[in-house]
Amino acid sequence: MDLKDIKAIIDLMRKNDLSVFEMEKDGFRLKLQKGIEQPTSVVPAQTAPTVQNGPPNPSVTHPVSAPAETSHLRDIVSPMVGTFYRAGSPDAPPFVDVGKEVTEETVVCIIEAMKVMNEIKAETKGVIAEVVAENGKPVQFGQVLYRVR
Repeated sequence: MDLKDIKAIIDLMRKNDLSVFEMEKDGFRLKLQKGIEQPTSVVPAQTAPTVQNGPPNPSVTHPVSAPAETSHLRDIVSPMVGTFYRAGSPDAPPFVDVGKEVTEETVVCIIEAMKVMNEIKAETKGVIAEVVAENGKPVQFGQVLYRVR
């Protein structure tokens, strides 16, 4: 990845009012974050394991409706910043919809980042209970896309 690519990511973040961008490709890990809390960093993936201590970053958390209603649901979250698409093309049916059974390997959506279409898998077993993200809209790292029961 060169400086031109990083500048394109920063422009994408500005245009879509995103506060965090994280990407890993070919052993290279990039994390960009707005604000003065933590500096922007670029580190090789092998030397920087991802560990989360303490509460999640408030810039990527999303309110959950009444805990009694969703406590039995599992979330499928976005592994990256990009644009969320429910289908492989505008005229294709959605990969999944409410009531559809999924396994760990089921493709549930595509997230476009830097003109690359990334297939996102459910990584859990169950039935789609809710579609949370809006088709064609930007999503943040860690944002809930679907809820599974």
